[in-house]
Amino acid sequence: MITSCRGPTKVLDRFLTGLAGRPQPILLDLGPVVGTNVTFFGEEMGCKILVEDLSKDVDRHVADATLDALPAFLDTRFPQEGETIDGILCWDIFDYLDRASAERLARQLKRVLRPDGVLLASFRTAVAPAPRGASRPTYTKHVVVDRGHLQHRPYAGLRPKQPPLVNRDIQRMFEPLRITENFLLKNNLREVLFRKPSAI
Repeated sequence: MITSCRGPTKVLDRFLTGLAGRPQPILLDLGPVVGTNVTFFGEEMGCKILVEDLSKDVDRHVADATLDALPAFLDTRFPQEGETIDGILCWDIFDYLDRASAERLARQLKRVLRPDGVLLASFRTAVAPAPRGASRPTYTKHVVVDRGHLQHRPYAGLRPKQPPLVNRDIQRMFEPLRITENFLLKNNLREVLFRKPSAI
């Protein structure tokens, strides 16, 4: 049986600080709907939250055996106009994407992010063995406990984690966004905070 666990986050507080001072910032969350997160970001920052659960899209492509079409799908996945989003929560979705899909997703996120907007993502840095009792791949719900802690709740999926991206490739993929925070946690996760320059 796979159980949830609580862990620290070094970047979430800085992500929230990056949204401070914006009236009703618009937040794009790429994970599944988590009611307590909607409440947290609504109460903490007065955010309007848009949830676009990419794990469902990935699983649909796995089930239909159309993973080769995933990069092109991501090109048109987001209906948002350019430079309309103040903050983006990617969580660990990039861990489940092949290189071409990851690059297409990053391109779209850079497009919708406003100048001076912030993007939070985490990337695993090593290939970890499957958790004991895991009979199939799992995704993770990232549940905000407070500004310094997340609850990680695994749930069943169809797509296993892909080979990890190296730091240099992550940086290039998100250019011209700038890395403002970069933390390597004890659980082999790298938390990264990106900011879009105010003028590019």
